[in-house]
Amino acid sequence: MTITGSITGRGMTLSDILARWSRVTPDAVGFVDAATRERRTYAQADDRITRLANTLLADGVAPGDRVAVIGLNGVALLESYIAVLRAGAICVPVNFRLVAGEVAYTLNDSGAVAVVADTATADVVRAARADVPGLRRVITIGGDLEEVLDAADPTYHELAIADDATAFIMYTSGTTGAPKGAMLTHRNLYLHAFSSTMHLGGPGGPSVWMAGTPLFHIAGLAGFLPSLLAGGTTIIPASGGFDPDETLAILERERVTACFFVPAQWAALCARPGVAERDLSALRKGSWGAAPASTTLLRTMIATFPDAEIVTSFGQTECSPVTTTLRGEDAVRKLGSVGTPMINVEVRVVDDAMEDVAPGEVGEIVYRGPLVMSGYWNKPEETAEAFRGGWFHSGDLVRQDPDGYYYVVDRKKDMIISGGENIYCAEVENVLAGHPQVADVALIGVPDDRWGETPLAVVVPKDPADPPTLDALDEHCRSQLARYKRPRRLTLVDALPRNATGKVQKTVLREREVAGSPTAPEAVS
Repeated sequence: MTITGSITGRGMTLSDILARWSRVTPDAVGFVDAATRERRTYAQADDRITRLANTLLADGVAPGDRVAVIGLNGVALLESYIAVLRAGAICVPVNFRLVAGEVAYTLNDSGAVAVVADTATADVVRAARADVPGLRRVITIGGDLEEVLDAADPTYHELAIADDATAFIMYTSGTTGAPKGAMLTHRNLYLHAFSSTMHLGGPGGPSVWMAGTPLFHIAGLAGFLPSLLAGGTTIIPASGGFDPDETLAILERERVTACFFVPAQWAALCARPGVAERDLSALRKGSWGAAPASTTLLRTMIATFPDAEIVTSFGQTECSPVTTTLRGEDAVRKLGSVGTPMINVEVRVVDDAMEDVAPGEVGEIVYRGPLVMSGYWNKPEETAEAFRGGWFHSGDLVRQDPDGYYYVVDRKKDMIISGGENIYCAEVENVLAGHPQVADVALIGVPDDRWGETPLAVVVPKDPADPPTLDALDEHCRSQLARYKRPRRLTLVDALPRNATGKVQKTVLREREVAGSPTAPEAVS
């Protein structure tokens, strides 16, 4: 690799980390496409990244310009992310499931001047482009990308990139309105990778990382960074429907040492026949997050993967993303907790007046520190609201036990107020998930003439031919929940609507109930 330029006082970027490994261990495998089994060494990836970065620069992309990247999981997609950073631009990952109008919103809101897209999303990008006048260039993975790379300058031109400059604009899921772009800096992500490595004890040998989340999501993006920091290997699974058998085969074949899956994926893995006979001896850490997990599932994970440390990862996009973790040694002792704050994360639990609540009481968890985003892109009012009082407001309601461990009780916007009593959905859902006839469940509040709101359980039965009744669920909850917390209505569904990371879209459930659910709800007096 030829480097030109000498920049003093330059910050460390993710691009620099990869460039370092291309010099130190050029023949080490950095990335593996699990579907095609394509393997890319650090030297090969670095050369491709440099060539794409130089192409963007030659096209007039200037430092601070936004370049969107949209496509299915793959090595070239990850390389495109890093190439945008090497050009000094800001990368905007885009959800490949979005329709043309939603893609156009993201491109216009971010002010993207160029797009790297794969052939699977080319038609959507083409349709969106008609409504994005500022977009100047589209490069297609599986189309003209290889020709572009062959013709590009292979010289690595160092640019002056401050570590507090924005690296990524990560758009939130938009479950409560139009998506907002969280601005994550090079420092945010670099320190998150460093903090994760220090907090969880380091890779402890060769690192092979795999996540079951799409790369456009913060869990997929930030998840591989500790492995990159250590010069390890990142296994990139195919996009699309989650295949537990194929996933177990990949974990075994690639000797994966650490992985991350959302609870629904872990449940599918644990349920596969013969999982105990798989040779997963290389697996040292199994992490979960992005959506709530029941204590029933956690016990199953611990029993199914006894040689792996089960780690709870809690946080959100705006915090790069992990803020608290529950280490394996506490997995049973503090079952249901999201653990304690990670290194470089400062935490408080406050009421609406920003006063600290006492341990054991419920309040909103707020954060500050070098992992927290710099703000929302072009949204000063929303940024000011999110950082009121000088702390980032998560919207998560938690309680802290006497040992300093945190327990999530609900999202602030999802809390149900029935007859003046607060009902925390996560608490009720955890109890309902333990019923033998329940495969999946979500609790929402619906209007009630007497109580203002009343809890409704939306349940996916384990056996559609033998679903639970409301009376059966009420009986199951009697010894564990106060009467006012127990569901007063029940709706049976085939599946819960979830976003890309497995989080239940409760706004969709509420809209369905208002419009008239497909299955008439059962009610109890």
